[in-house]
Parts: sequence; C-alpha cells; structure tokens
Amino acid sequence: MGRRNKDLPLLEQVVISDAGAEGMAVAKVDGMVVFVPFVVPGDVVDIQLYKKKKNYAEGRAVKFHHLSEKRVDARCPHFGVCGGCKWQTMNYEAQLEAKQRQVRDNLERLGGVDCSGMRPICGSENIYYYRNKLEFTFSTKSWRTAEEMHEETAPHGALGFHIPQLFDKVLNIEHCALQADPSNNIRLAVREYAESNHLEYYDIRNHTGFLRNLVVRNTSTGHWMVIVIVAADEPEKLYPLLDMLATRFPQITSLQYIVNTKLNDSYSDQTVETYRGSDHIEERMEGYNGGRALRFIINPKSFYQTNSAQAQRLYSFVAELAELRPEDTLYDLYTGTGTIALFLADKCRRVVGIEYVEEAIADAKANARLNGFDNTRFFAGDMAQVLTEDFIAANGRPDVVVTDPPRAGMHEKVVAQLLATAPRKIVYVSCNPATQARDLQMLNSLYEVRRIQPVDMFPHTQHVENVAELVLKS
Repeated sequence: MGRRNKDLPLLEQVVISDAGAEGMAVAKVDGMVVFVPFVVPGDVVDIQLYKKKKNYAEGRAVKFHHLSEKRVDARCPHFGVCGGCKWQTMNYEAQLEAKQRQVRDNLERLGGVDCSGMRPICGSENIYYYRNKLEFTFSTKSWRTAEEMHEETAPHGALGFHIPQLFDKVLNIEHCALQADPSNNIRLAVREYAESNHLEYYDIRNHTGFLRNLVVRNTSTGHWMVIVIVAADEPEKLYPLLDMLATRFPQITSLQYIVNTKLNDSYSDQTVETYRGSDHIEERMEGYNGGRALRFIINPKSFYQTNSAQAQRLYSFVAELAELRPEDTLYDLYTGTGTIALFLADKCRRVVGIEYVEEAIADAKANARLNGFDNTRFFAGDMAQVLTEDFIAANGRPDVVVTDPPRAGMHEKVVAQLLATAPRKIVYVSCNPATQARDLQMLNSLYEVRRIQPVDMFPHTQHVENVAELVLKS
C-alpha cells in the first residue's frame, strides 16, 4: 500500500497498456515505465506516484476516466485490500493472454528460446473455488478498512490473510472465493467461537496469545482436513474449540492440531496431533491414456498441487511430452511427494525420484506402496549433491528426465550433470518462466526446445506454470 509523497507528481489521463509483474499493470509516460496495482489494460486513469526511481515509478490510480472493455466486476468483497487475486477485475480471456505473453517474453528475451512450438495456454475450468488448501492467520493487529475506521469499537483481532508488506497486520476475511464450502463457514465459526469464549489471538510482535493459525484442506473425493495451530499446550482452551468444529462440521474427516511455541509460523518441524478422524486425507487422479487411477495420501505437511483439476491436466501434458517407452528409465527431479513420478510409473520400466525434503520422500514411498508400484525408487537429499555419476551408475542412466524445480530453478551443478548424462529427452516443468529461461539457455549447447505448454494453475493471479520439451540436437 503506497503512501503519498507530496513531492511526486500526479499523472493525468494515463492509458494502462499491459499487465505486468507481481500482479501490477503497466503504463508508459514520457519513456518511463509506471507500475500500478488494481487496474486493467485499457483503463484510462490519473496516477498518484508514491515511488520514483531512475527507470521506473510506482503509483496508484486515484481517478478513472475510462474503464477498459477487459474489465469485469470483482467477486471478492476484499478485492483491493487483500493481497491475493490482483487480476480479479480483468476478464479471464485477458488473463490467459497476459500469462501466455509472460511465458513467451521470458523464454525469448532471457533464454533466446525459439517459441514457434508454443501451444495455447491451458486455462482452468474453474476460476473460483479451485483451491484445495488455504492458510489463515490470527492476529491482534486487525487491518481496519475505511468503513471500519468510523466504527466506535475496534475489532478484537483478525482471522484472515496478511496485508501485503505489513507482517503484523491481518485482514478479517468474511468470504474468500478461492475454496469451496464449507471453508468459509469453518473459518467464521472458529472466529465466532474465539470471540464468544475470549480466546486470545496471537500478537506476532510481542509473541503472546493463544490462537495462531488455521489450515483448511480438501480433496475432490470430499475429504476435509482442518488444522488448528496454537501457541501453548492448553487443552482446556483448545479441546472445546475442536469439539465445536467436529459437531458443527461432520464433513471434517481429519481434525488435527499443532502446539507451536516458536517465534515463527512455520510448522514443518512441529508435531501434529490427530484429535478426531484420520491423520490424513486422500486425493484421487485419473491415469494418463489408459493408465491406472491413482490415490494420494495427503498428510498435514504434504505438498499437493493446490488446483487439483489443473494438476491432472498439467501432469497429462508432462506425460504427453515425455513420450515414454516401456523400456525407459525415468528420473523425476524435485519429485516432492512423487505425484508426477507415480503418474508416469506405468509407462516405463523404472522411475527414480529425488527430493530435498525427507518427509516428502516418505510420502512418495507410501503413495507408491498404496498404488502397487514396485518399479519406483525415491531418494532424499540436496539435488546438486545426490545427482552424480556414481548415483547414476548405481540407479541406471536415465532415458528421460522430468524436472520440476522450485522458483529459483536448477542449480548449475544439476544442469551440468544433465548435460553430462545427456538423456534422450528432458521435460522441464516450471512455476517461474524467468528462471526456466535461464536454465534452458544453459542447456542450449546440447538441447533444443520443441513443444511448449503453458498451464494456468492460479486464476486471478500473475502466476503461471510452463512445460517445455527438450530434445537432443541432431
């Protein structure tokens, strides 16, 4: 949220020309690039600058003279305050065009990639209520909207999402259009119970209070997991809250809690206690091209793609581009909980998965057993240290490699090992086209990019997944 600097100018009747990075839109004024949030290409606005650098500026729209034909009404009542869904007022067709252009621009400009093999982006069938996981924060520091500023009584606290760039301010969320019911009702019931029973919200500055976080997960099979995270082991406060949830929401099949006494909210290193129901939920996915249907166990700390329907399409594109043969050995780098590895396991002779997080590898092994695969092997460790010539000699030289690294992309040592190993094909899945472009440029000495398939996993945001097929140069 930019604060006005009286020394910076007001730019009048500026045409917003394009969608930009981090969910911002872009205008150009006298050769200067101006980034503006919550506007749509085609809008004509007055912009009050609040930051100005040598080559760019940032500002906010303070008056609209013309509304773009690409503009639609926001469905979310918190649009413009909550930090998510910044493209919600841009129609979905325009969102997809912007994401396709983002992938092309990054690959061509940063990676020198020939994008003639790029296909149209695969949009999401559901653009609302598509997420299967949301994490909410309790805070004594409630962000008050303009309307609330005029109310006589300040809210007790907030249960919702952090305000961008303000680590201790949380916006009370009344309705979020990203996760299906009963997600909103669960959150509101917890907030109502906390208010009625005077349960203290957590103060992140002073590290006091009781209620810290609320995690809600669901699957397409109708399973629901709720995790309540508190700051102290006080069952007399916690258990009645959990009993209320179990009674009011019989849909909850896994009700769990965590006592987190640390000074930060991460819970990957914390013990999870099951209060009611199962210690996990289960997702299912159809197999590719006649392959077996799959079941995936999702634990509280498990990673699973947050748009389940699009995950099916994303993995299908990976399988299509991989073109596996029955005799192939497949390496799945950054395998996570083994979802891609298992999706492809019945299309080849052997799958070797590598992942840094040990708990994820434990999940991958459990899911392999659950689905009856005996041709998979999973290893935990730092990719740059695990993927060596000795490892390859012990586990078989890969014919095909699928790599799905984090946003930072692949380590140079991993790229070098891929070049030294020279598999027949590499399928590169990325959530960051910029780092993907960098890595593709490093692989260019041996590989050429053929088919490119962008996939939209997160409607109303600037984020986009991209799948690139790399084949050995002839």
